Amino acid sequence: MSQTIFERIIAREIPGKFVYEDDLIAAFHDIKPTAPVHLLVVPKRPIAGIAGATADDQAVLGHLLAKIPEIARLAGVAESGYRLIINSGRAAGEEVIHLHVHLLGGRPLGWPPG
Repeated sequence: MSQTIFERIIAREIPGKFVYEDDLIAAFHDIKPTAPVHLLVVPKRPIAGIAGATADDQAVLGHLLAKIPEIARLAGVAESGYRLIINSGRAAGEEVIHLHVHLLGGRPLGWPPG
């Protein structure tokens, strides 16, 4: 199976602007940002989207979510606020089938998104 673009960024085969990284996850800037701050927070071990997550992924996903406030602080949006998005399936906008959380901030974010 071929590597996802996220695996290649994590492996430093493709450049990425990292904000945070540890043994389990990485957070880096999206190459097509939709907000002044647009990060992707991904588990280093590929998980085939949120629909592909299993009980075995519980620890890494819990760790990922627990690190979000720290990543938001490092990105400068913890105080002003931020939005988290997980797309599931092509119709929802999931382009890379490697679970990832979009962290958006740096401007007012209306609801519903559009």
